Amino acid sequence: MSNPLLASIREDPLLLLSGHHPSSSSSPIAVSDTDSYLLDPSQIGSASGSFQNDGGGFLGGGYDAALISESEYGFTRPDFRQAPLVGTVEPYERHVFLCYKNPQVWPPRIEAAEFDRLPRLLAAALSAKKPNMKRQTRLTICEGRDGTETSNGDVLIFPDMIRYRRLTHFDVETFVEEVLVKDGEWLPGSPESLRGWYIFVCCHGTRDRRCGVCGPSIISKFKNEIENRCLQGKVSVSPCSHIGGHKYAGNVIIFGPNSNKEVIGHWYGYVMPEDVPVLLDQHIGKGEVVDFLWRGQMGLSEEEQKQSQELRYLVNGGTHTDRIAKDSTQENKGIVTVSTCGASQLDGTGCCQTNGGDSSCCQNPVLQEKSGPDQDSEEAVLNFAAEKKKRSKKQVLRNNGAKRSGPSKVCSMPTWYESWEREDTYAALAVIGAAVTVAFTYKFYKQMS
Repeated sequence: MSNPLLASIREDPLLLLSGHHPSSSSSPIAVSDTDSYLLDPSQIGSASGSFQNDGGGFLGGGYDAALISESEYGFTRPDFRQAPLVGTVEPYERHVFLCYKNPQVWPPRIEAAEFDRLPRLLAAALSAKKPNMKRQTRLTICEGRDGTETSNGDVLIFPDMIRYRRLTHFDVETFVEEVLVKDGEWLPGSPESLRGWYIFVCCHGTRDRRCGVCGPSIISKFKNEIENRCLQGKVSVSPCSHIGGHKYAGNVIIFGPNSNKEVIGHWYGYVMPEDVPVLLDQHIGKGEVVDFLWRGQMGLSEEEQKQSQELRYLVNGGTHTDRIAKDSTQENKGIVTVSTCGASQLDGTGCCQTNGGDSSCCQNPVLQEKSGPDQDSEEAVLNFAAEKKKRSKKQVLRNNGAKRSGPSKVCSMPTWYESWEREDTYAALAVIGAAVTVAFTYKFYKQMS
């Protein structure tokens, strides 16, 4: 007799982890809006149960992405950047990544694949223990390559920022009970601390063609930029399985510390390769959310995600509608406001540089502070806004009083009416009033004489 629990898990184990019925439209792993995007499962084979089937090529569930139309499934597809992003992340508090093989051999639902025992058993154990867990937990598969920092069987846990090595299907029950239920340690292995930033890009092409087409090019761009900026060991990028939201491909999750040193998982959607430098410069380098690509974050409800973005818009100036219009204009013109210097903001180096005698400034010095929009309380954000306003005024006065020689191109400065304060108005009125009084007194004196 078949076990109904295992049968439901084979249908979609992550639905059970999130506590949603498969029919729920709000499920984080609901299938694509258009079924035609999904590959036919009957055409997909499962990888071998061993870890050895992780080489290149198109084994098992793999397919040749080059044969799939870029215009239909890539960054120029009709539905690209047509839906709102913010508030599309289901609320959860902990993210577990199992390093296991690679996207070329992942079947459409690897957590339920009969011959992939480790992910299947881990998903089943998490589902069974869900009522006993203190934190709502999400499971995702990421690439595992033996001999690397993410070998097969390794488990990465966020926001805890820890890694356990070489989990096997024999240890699953004990691991889940000790680590994820009791929040303790798995005695056979000691947890290793993770440092730096971890980026995951959905490349699960057998689950949805859009992710299979968009994901690999984003991964490639991240790796090139990381190498060019000498960020190896500080920033890590890895392909991962389906995370929810096929239509938002390319989907990216970035885990790293905020201004309070708390690890947050931010989700981005509709990411293109040309957006990668923006994410590295603004999100990782400055600690600022890239709002026009932002879907939400771990630890917030959908409504809280929307409120968080709106608060950032108010702090940074302008309304939500104004910022969306600005982002759209920059996108259409191909304008990307990023750092052009080779040095990384992770090293605390400046960004302004001189090229051929023409000095350019790629960022506002006031925005280099990592405090502010990422603070957890509204009071802290409002305090940041007040402080930012004071610094902006002082910066304007310093720049207006500084002597410059030779042609130069500087950061855009606020006009006089943008930096005009209420006390400035009072002072101007006082001066005008004094002048009128003097003129009236002088005229009266002349008449008396």
